[in-house]
Amino acid sequence: MRVMMKGNEALAEAALRAGCRYYFGYPITPQTELMEYMARRLPEIGGTFLQAESEVAAVNMVYGAAGAGARVMTSSSGPGISLKQEGISFLASAELPCVIVNVMRGGPGLGTIQPSQGDYFQATRGGGHGDYRVPVLAPSSVQETADLVFESFDLAERYRTPVLLLTDGVLGQMMEPLRLPEARTPRTSRAPWITDGCKGRQRRIVKTLYLDPRALEAHNLHLQAKYAQLAREEVRSEVYRVDGGVDVLIVAFGICARAARTAVDNLREKGLRAGLFRPITLWPFPGAALEAAALAARHILTVELNAGQMVEDVRLALSGREIAFHGRMGGIMITASEIETEVQRISQGSEAA
Repeated sequence: MRVMMKGNEALAEAALRAGCRYYFGYPITPQTELMEYMARRLPEIGGTFLQAESEVAAVNMVYGAAGAGARVMTSSSGPGISLKQEGISFLASAELPCVIVNVMRGGPGLGTIQPSQGDYFQATRGGGHGDYRVPVLAPSSVQETADLVFESFDLAERYRTPVLLLTDGVLGQMMEPLRLPEARTPRTSRAPWITDGCKGRQRRIVKTLYLDPRALEAHNLHLQAKYAQLAREEVRSEVYRVDGGVDVLIVAFGICARAARTAVDNLREKGLRAGLFRPITLWPFPGAALEAAALAARHILTVELNAGQMVEDVRLALSGREIAFHGRMGGIMITASEIETEVQRISQGSEAA
């Protein structure tokens, strides 16, 4: 059965159905509905909701719950995610599985409560201190937001890592029909590393401090091997109307990909062969898949709600190719007609040359 839900609420309900029974957070627009939904629903199903005194406190509560084997989540928006970065670095080092949601807003600073994709660098480059990465998934619809919550928890536990689900103010606030995933039986992990009391067994220690340089290097090499496995095995992307080659390949993620998809259809009606490549995992970035999709493209256009961030990964993946960029900032949305105009400009420029 399909239901009509706001993106933030669909994300929260999907997390509960995925077995999440612990949530710690702090209010910030435009993600507060997610938190409010958790506050209402978790007590009804025997879970624990706690509004912490700060984002710093919330992420450290996540550390404690994850260390005890709980399926746990927190959420925030740009400024709040910045405050959580130290804790995320701790979670990555301690290899504690959890899901972190960033409903992006415009920045830097307090910026605006309007949507943005300006947190791409923060999300995909680790964000905090030390050599760590976290998987980053970016939905482009309310349905996909709910679906990727399940995938985020699975990845977190499979690789013992925090996973970041990157949405934005539009996806969080908009309402769409969706089919909610079937609920799983909630459980607490019985993995051999969890700290659930050591009566009758040897004690376990969850830590991030290594005073011996050789021990820290060995730990980092272990983490890097895990990230390499993620890069090999957990890359996701989608292509749209690229069969047979394209004049212009548009690369966009999240909410921008929706406008780009409409632009592709409109441009096709006008006789211009346009196609879309949409990364779903922003890290690991699907560079090989992009390279394959771009082989027969004459031009590449990257579209983002920022000053140009994902475009750097596109340039790395397509080394030697000329990559055009179109972005908006301040919470201003990019429209399909705007993308169409940019694609036509690129194509006409090529013909003139």
